[in-house]
Amino acid sequence: MTEPLLRIEDLTVRFRDPNREGGTLTALDGVSLDVAPGEILGLVGESGSGKTTLGKTALRLHEPAGGRILLRGRDIAHLSEAALRPHRRAMQMVFQDPLSSFNPRQTIATAIATPLLLHRLCSKAEVRARVLAILEEVGLPAAFAPRFPHQMSGGQLQRAAIGRALALSPDLIVADEAVSKLDVSVRAQILNLLRAVQRRSGLAMIFITHDLHVARFLCHRVAVMHFGKLLEIGPVEEVFDRPRHDYTRALIGTLHSPAAKQGNAP
Repeated sequence: MTEPLLRIEDLTVRFRDPNREGGTLTALDGVSLDVAPGEILGLVGESGSGKTTLGKTALRLHEPAGGRILLRGRDIAHLSEAALRPHRRAMQMVFQDPLSSFNPRQTIATAIATPLLLHRLCSKAEVRARVLAILEEVGLPAAFAPRFPHQMSGGQLQRAAIGRALALSPDLIVADEAVSKLDVSVRAQILNLLRAVQRRSGLAMIFITHDLHVARFLCHRVAVMHFGKLLEIGPVEEVFDRPRHDYTRALIGTLHSPAAKQGNAP
């Protein structure tokens, strides 16, 4: 068996409770799962289930209260920011709202060039050619390089966000509801782009979504979350066709409603 790229063991995350002095809220409660190299793992569940918290904690954007996060066998769960720096390049994120994830005062070319230069992946003389190659990879012409974020549509900007994440040649991308703010026709284009990029590069992906149609279309395996707990995980067809948990059965039952079929198909 292939060694997991990412292994999460008994992960617990707590946040301060704003309604109780000294109190805490448990956002993740003993979650364990693996992500294999080249795999797209879908995290599904209703709003508040802990999907985004799990994705961000895997990238160490949140500090876990307990458990382990093994990246290529190295536990990064409690590393200092300085010790984390060598691992940051391997883990990138694509956010739900592409507009808010870009600096409005920077051009798209600058946004993509900055991590390349920070990680010294190319020289200043080479950076323009590399930026244009990245834009081409995600289906954007060179004319988009000097544009500012507000001059682009949501779909174009999400392509740029995916390009920025790919610029560092990561091993893992966490995509958090990356198509939920897009029109249905554009959503399909971005999903096809993500699938093509994953197949071409062989990177692994955690794809967070509340849309079961999207999960079934894109993912190899799916993990079902509810109130901070992992209820079940398995190959997409197995979980969708033979769910083991009552909550999963209820969640999958929404796939067959007329509204879901009309509004959520990728």
